[in-house]
Amino acid sequence: MYNLLPNLSVIEASSFVASPTAGLYLAQMGAEVIRVDQIGGGPDFRRWPVTENNDSLYWENLNRAKKSVALDLGRPEGRELLQALVRATGQFVTNFPVGGFLSHETLAEGRPDLVTVRVMGWADGSPALDYTVNNAVGYPMLTGAGPEPVNHVLPAWDLLTGAYAAFALMAAIQRRTATGEGGEVRLPLSDIAIGTVANLGGIAEVLYGEANRPRLGNAVYGLFGRDFVTRDGERTMIVVVTPRQWANLIAALDLGPAVAAIEAERGVSFAKDDGLRFDHRDVLYPLFEQAIAARDHADLAVVFDAGGIVHSPYRTMLDAANDPALVADNPIFGAAANPSGFAYPAAGAFATIPQADRRPPAPAPRNGEHSEAVLAGRLGLSSGAIAALIDEGLVHQA
Repeated sequence: MYNLLPNLSVIEASSFVASPTAGLYLAQMGAEVIRVDQIGGGPDFRRWPVTENNDSLYWENLNRAKKSVALDLGRPEGRELLQALVRATGQFVTNFPVGGFLSHETLAEGRPDLVTVRVMGWADGSPALDYTVNNAVGYPMLTGAGPEPVNHVLPAWDLLTGAYAAFALMAAIQRRTATGEGGEVRLPLSDIAIGTVANLGGIAEVLYGEANRPRLGNAVYGLFGRDFVTRDGERTMIVVVTPRQWANLIAALDLGPAVAAIEAERGVSFAKDDGLRFDHRDVLYPLFEQAIAARDHADLAVVFDAGGIVHSPYRTMLDAANDPALVADNPIFGAAANPSGFAYPAAGAFATIPQADRRPPAPAPRNGEHSEAVLAGRLGLSSGAIAALIDEGLVHQA
């Protein structure tokens, strides 16, 4: 947590991953992010993984450092309160549909400088999820050895969209500061996905070659990189990206004469060309497989580290959670009073800013924990008026 955005307040009405991620990143940099949900929680409030008491560890971590207002959004009066909060605050992040009571045009009535960032599925407004968008852009047909498609479990497009949404909000605010203009920024998952494919050269690649890239399993396209198994059964990933790493890898495995023989036979030099190492993997991989299979992982790790060779054994997530370098001794983690009551390392801001004080991670709010304070502070409602709204079931205070 950092205090870089102390004067920024944002209303968030969202669920699942992408839109809450945008609010999370803003909150981790010091913004006041006020999440507004249905009383009792939105559709993601109990999403797995959950504890024995059905508290969502997923929700608890995607909503750290935020404030919570709980309204009955099924009633017109509750929707009007949310609209009033958005207009009073001036910044809004959501994944609600383009139309309806949270349309930018409706919200901007009386607040023309409103900045809205809206996460969507497809650009035409039709729904999509990370997993379906990923299928649409072709990555499951590249993942694994094939021929069946392989879905990965990381919601990459949700996370990229959330990060892009936080960036887009700050860009729109910067424009408003310069020009006084508000506006809406729409971010379809499908556009984030296919745009990223294009930025990585994927669109150009398949059109240029008029063919799809072959399935490579765990091999890295265009580089010398693949998983290998050591003598003691440790499967480790090794990737070479520089000439120095290649030279050091050959030296560490005592493969200089064997590699030189291949170069002479095929009339190539692997010293400075990633592509050639990839093209001739049919003879290089067996050579390295044999050399690595003759050594224990611990021994190789020492010489690889000394040579600056990029490598890592395959581990489970439980292994990673118990790794001191990744978690216990990592300053991005700290303790927080989690609503679930389960104590575990909580992540704060991923960035490290040497010139600023890092604050400990903050807990997620309880549903409606800040309803009274926000309605009083943002809308100027008296305690009596708020009490009446609570009695009517329009507002919930945790």
